Amino acid sequence: MRRSMEVFFKEWMTAADRLPLLVRGARQVGKTYVIEQFAATHFENVIKINFEQQREYLPCFETLYPQKIINLIYTMTGTTIVPGKTLLFLDEIQECPNAILALRYFYEQMPELHIIAAGSLLEFTLREAEFRMPVGRVQSCYLKPLSFKEFLLALHKKSLVEYIEQASLQGTFEPAIHDLLLMHVKEYFVLGGMPAVIEQYLQTQQFEASQIRQSVILNTYRSDFGKYASKSNIKYLQTLFDKVPGLIGQHFRYVQVDPHMLARDIKRALTNLKDAGLIYTVYASLAQRLPLLSTIQEKKFKLLFVDLGLVNCTTQLSAEILMQKDILLVHQGALAEQFVGQELLAYAPPYQDGQLVYWDRAVGSSTAEVDYVIAVDATIYPIEVKAGATGRLLSLQRFIDEKSSPFGVRISQKPLSFEKRILSIPLYLISELPRLIRTC
Repeated sequence: MRRSMEVFFKEWMTAADRLPLLVRGARQVGKTYVIEQFAATHFENVIKINFEQQREYLPCFETLYPQKIINLIYTMTGTTIVPGKTLLFLDEIQECPNAILALRYFYEQMPELHIIAAGSLLEFTLREAEFRMPVGRVQSCYLKPLSFKEFLLALHKKSLVEYIEQASLQGTFEPAIHDLLLMHVKEYFVLGGMPAVIEQYLQTQQFEASQIRQSVILNTYRSDFGKYASKSNIKYLQTLFDKVPGLIGQHFRYVQVDPHMLARDIKRALTNLKDAGLIYTVYASLAQRLPLLSTIQEKKFKLLFVDLGLVNCTTQLSAEILMQKDILLVHQGALAEQFVGQELLAYAPPYQDGQLVYWDRAVGSSTAEVDYVIAVDATIYPIEVKAGATGRLLSLQRFIDEKSSPFGVRISQKPLSFEKRILSIPLYLISELPRLIRTC
């Protein structure tokens, strides 16, 4: 299962001023797997230490001197660490905060050694008041669930990925390929991008077996609550976690979670789930200037879940029904909005965690909203996830007129086209959005 993160790893590996790399992301997104795949291909040997399972290595990092750490690891493993040929992989590094601090000294005193660290629930360690993150001495990157293109590669559909990457407004529309790609989009709606779920599907070719694996992942997330919340706060986490999939695409209001819970308790749970990588906030932005985040309204936001397949699992909509329905209309379009948001996050630069915004305008009785707003080459573009006809994209047209945007983007099941200041992009081409915008 190939991941685009490996391209970033290659660039990091050969960089002249290379920093130790810290791979961040939610549990079950495949951090360990992608690092091990990369290491097996590009290094003569790998020393992997999993601090969660191999706690005997914790004392090695009671010192912050790299040479002493290396000597202790050599004594315990019997494996010589050779800079340039060996990768030192520190997994579940949140279990050893001293190892995070040591990354700074490896950069300063042993920069020729390749080190990759990874951790789940890492944000909680980094946010502790007494913890001093080695700023400027460690490079972070963020791994998310498989994108749609990575999903196609996992299904051994490389030719379809090549078709996507070559698609253009000047190209010939191929109805058969268009329909095939939309069918795979529907598969992605059912399965999502969690590697273990996709692997289960590849082995069994059964949606039901994959949905069982999704339930296991959801329960794994729930079992983690005790690691980062007190007993009194766990109930808020559980309630919010179970409610979020049903709130996607809506303006978030605390009372929607539970009218009997205090907003401050829900807000704390919201922050915890964000730190765990299980939810993303999509803030309303005035979209007046760049950067878009400079004009967000922090009290007005929507939520996305970590993975579309897990959202679908919680809705308990059968795979057979989903494969037959108009996916833009399922659950009032919430699944389609999750898909688009998840894709936009997946194709963000790996060194950015990703932050999405939308546009919401209310003046008197007049309201308008577009699902997402992005910037490409210092120009702002609105995006609507829509099933209706182009002429009914009233909010998109209003944004274009008010913000003097060159044109708007409509994402739907319709073929690629450009007319009446609307770039219409099918769901499977979100990865190519910046490239296609530049050609208009």
